[in-house]
Amino acid sequence: MSKNKQLLLIYLFLTVVTLVAFWQVNHCDFINFDDPDYITKNSHVLNGITLEGILWAFTTGHAANWHPLTWISHMLDVQFFGLNPQWHHFMNLLFHIANTLLLFVVLHRMTKALWQSVFVAALFALHPLHVESVAWVAERKDVLSTFFWMLTMGAYCYYVERPGFRRYLIFLLLFVLGLMAKPMLVTLPFVLLLLDYWPLSRFEQETSDQKISTKSSNPLPPDKRKGKSRGKTPIMEEVKATNSVDSKYRWALVWPLLWEKIPLFALTVISSVITYLVQQRGGMVQSFYRFPLTFRIENAFISYVSYFEKMIWPTDLAFLYPYRLWQLWQVLGAVLIFVAVSLMVIMAAKRFRYLIVGWLWYVVTLVPVIGLVQVGGQAMADRYAYVPLIGLFIMAAWGIPELLEKWRYRQKVLFASSILMLSCCIIVTWTQVGYWQNDIMLFDHTLKVTDNNDVAYYNRGDAYHSLGNYKQAIADYDRAIEINPKSTEAYYNRGDAHYRLGNYTQAIADFDRAIEVNPGYAKAYINRGNVYYSFGNYKQAIADYDRAIEINPGYTEAYINRGKANANLGYYKQAIVDFDRVIEVNPKPVLAYLNRGNAYAALGNQKQSIADYDRAIEINPKYAEAYNNRAASYERVGNKGQVLENLKAAAALGYEPAQNYLRSRGINW
Repeated sequence: MSKNKQLLLIYLFLTVVTLVAFWQVNHCDFINFDDPDYITKNSHVLNGITLEGILWAFTTGHAANWHPLTWISHMLDVQFFGLNPQWHHFMNLLFHIANTLLLFVVLHRMTKALWQSVFVAALFALHPLHVESVAWVAERKDVLSTFFWMLTMGAYCYYVERPGFRRYLIFLLLFVLGLMAKPMLVTLPFVLLLLDYWPLSRFEQETSDQKISTKSSNPLPPDKRKGKSRGKTPIMEEVKATNSVDSKYRWALVWPLLWEKIPLFALTVISSVITYLVQQRGGMVQSFYRFPLTFRIENAFISYVSYFEKMIWPTDLAFLYPYRLWQLWQVLGAVLIFVAVSLMVIMAAKRFRYLIVGWLWYVVTLVPVIGLVQVGGQAMADRYAYVPLIGLFIMAAWGIPELLEKWRYRQKVLFASSILMLSCCIIVTWTQVGYWQNDIMLFDHTLKVTDNNDVAYYNRGDAYHSLGNYKQAIADYDRAIEINPKSTEAYYNRGDAHYRLGNYTQAIADFDRAIEVNPGYAKAYINRGNVYYSFGNYKQAIADYDRAIEINPGYTEAYINRGKANANLGYYKQAIVDFDRVIEVNPKPVLAYLNRGNAYAALGNQKQSIADYDRAIEINPKYAEAYNNRAASYERVGNKGQVLENLKAAAALGYEPAQNYLRSRGINW
């Protein structure tokens, strides 16, 4: 079989098995965690690709992140597919497949080791720990940034083969694009240095003046190297540098490699600063009061070992792993394992370079998300392992064949065990993807495999709330509050559920508690105001709306509700001022036009009221109440023809008062 046909079959194999393992994502819905912020309730994204949206993407810190390419990616999805979740998920899957193929291509080009590269790519494609990055639409930033990560590595390999300014600019540009998709690429310059050590071997250079063993940046195939057993790859070679002259010479080669990456490190610093400031401003960076430094360090060692464990035995995978207090023996055990593995790979580094490269890849790429700078409330997350696991896969792909090198049945055992391992990955991944079909299934599973998970209870409650199952939602909010008595959102949503059930006293108590925990929580003031509005206590409602507007001057819902309360008190001019503010901020607020029309009508300005009803109907031609109210204004100015026409339009749209009026006069619509 020719080499091209062989490569084509490998590409086909990797694509097909990935599609099989992840195909269920096409039946998954959006979830209620981050997806609303990123897609379903984000007005900028919902407008598709617009100049205004692109400018917003580059200037916003929305969702406590700066990743303009990710926002533009979601806008493109909406532009082409609307809000059909199937296509949003499928695009994530396509990026994952592209990342898999690029990983294979780059590893194979750098190492010339075909089957090891296939194995690493297959593990990357099929491992259950990668389900979260693919099945969660809001994690487009993960698969998109990794796409640019792989392209940057490929372009770097291209540059190393024949260094030049243009080739350098290409991989630098790809690196910048990756940072604009997700700042996870801040560790890539360190990974490129690791690749310089192995397999690119740029720490050595052939020379007649120094007696040292060397390799080119494009290693020869294994069968061309002297003194090597059959089947070994370039990365298995031992570098013989035994005297101080060699050591000094090799370090002299390291400095140019560091200087070469100065622009990347500079961009890394800039990206890190921007990310920290944006996340801090968004309230995502947790204080040392909540998570002390010693607690973070303990969790970091536990997480390093836990990811390693879940890579080998991927069970009890959860959407979110809450922080927990670890026993001293667990922390010491994790530290011991981490140090032991580190010492072993360091001791074997000279002979088996892939071990130190793989281990440091894993350790370094996890640093931004290991919790030393705590963002959010999770102890760890499957999505954080998307790129770091590649390092462990490399260690396994080259280390296991090395261990079995002298065994007679080596090839057969490696082939059979690889097929078995990948088959197990497909089965577990397929099962794990199934949990992402909807909110209820996802959080049900999360609660089965984790303890004291207030976030999962809250979000399952939110899912029941959106389905109108308020009693079940309240039960979940109760449990979330029991675990975390300072959960503002849980108090707020439980209050809203009580409000919808007519339990107004409990609703006010919950909104009071939400405000007590977070005095700057504008939504709680809005909803408490709505409860008072329902009682007819318009003055108290206005006081709450005033406070909400004081906290957030752009809160249009507060202006609309305050305007309605003012109108009910007969303060029509003040109500019009509120509706004017809404219209100023949002040019298409149907409710503002309707209510402003009502206020003008009450003041006797029928001409202006009709103009507002016209605008409301122009925005929403099926707005039955606007037709009905416009009929009333026309009646006041004596235009009977327009009265009948508007009443018929309202009745045709199912507006019951208009239907009853026409029916009482024997008029059909």
